[in-house]
Amino acid sequence: MLKIPTTGALDFLALGALVHRLDSGVIPFRKATECKIHVSGGEFNVAANLADCFRLTTGVASAMVDYPIGDLIAERVRAMGVKPFYKHFEHDGVTGPNMATVFSDQGKGVRAPVVFYNRCNEAAAQLKPGDFDWKSIFAGGIRWFHSGGIFSALSKTTPELVIEGMVAAKAAGAVISLDLNFRAKLWQISGGLATAQTTLRRIVEHVDVLIGNEEDLQKGLGLKGPDMESKCKIDPSAFFSMMDDVAKQIPNVKVVATTLRDVHSTNSHDWSAVCWGNGQTFQAPTCHLDILDRVGGGDGFAAGFIYGLLTGKSLDQALRLGWAHGAMLTTFPGDTTMATAEQVEAFAQGGSARIQR
Repeated sequence: MLKIPTTGALDFLALGALVHRLDSGVIPFRKATECKIHVSGGEFNVAANLADCFRLTTGVASAMVDYPIGDLIAERVRAMGVKPFYKHFEHDGVTGPNMATVFSDQGKGVRAPVVFYNRCNEAAAQLKPGDFDWKSIFAGGIRWFHSGGIFSALSKTTPELVIEGMVAAKAAGAVISLDLNFRAKLWQISGGLATAQTTLRRIVEHVDVLIGNEEDLQKGLGLKGPDMESKCKIDPSAFFSMMDDVAKQIPNVKVVATTLRDVHSTNSHDWSAVCWGNGQTFQAPTCHLDILDRVGGGDGFAAGFIYGLLTGKSLDQALRLGWAHGAMLTTFPGDTTMATAEQVEAFAQGGSARIQR
């Protein structure tokens, strides 16, 4: 199983892009007159959740552009208690480089949320091997290193940086995790499905813990699996049926976990989670979610699950913590947590939504 260091100056470090998400609420952008700004990033969100909710010592390695949007993002990183390790870029006042923008409305009922991007001249896509002094960053010890498929899709250099960081973290004794987070739109720009699978396969060779559902495993890694459209989304059998292939083709991966979500409408989901490790399979309970903002729920799950493992919980217990925190995160606006560890642990143990007096 996993050999997690018991101490380290950093409990967790994420490598990825920082972005700001413009949220027009229930109004589609084509009719919007105002929006909220959420600071986000698939990798950063996990570090922020672990720091703010679970009180671990976390960091993020990322690009930072020295202009007002960068200042806004850096302030939110500090506010969430995450230690920054930045490669700084100067903005030319006109074309960038830029901190990426994600546009999203929340949808409502039968109308699904719509997400699109402006990642033109994104600073994070320019990151490359050699941009971070890993020896210095890991000098006090590192327990867990995390990156993701979103960052890996940004350019030809970001996957090489991910691998460099993973190798350095592994040498320092850390457990390595990757959230596949397969995004077809991003990989289409970066070379398509074949490039995605070749790239992610190379990265996964360095990974101990993999987070991803059946679609991520099939499209991101090229593993064979069942027809997803014919399966109930909350049925774990499709996920479990692929674990033999994971064990055979990627033997270095010790644990695989993912959420299960059956979407009845934009604001009404059934929610569960599953994991596989050490030849065993586990499933969290199924609960009904009344969604306020679904973005970030998967990162919330990853944070709770990793927290459980970092604190010595069993796979089953860690899965429940991930399931509980991911569920709670969908009840808050924005991409990062507003929950407390006590709330998450109470829900994971079977708590309810009764008023707390």
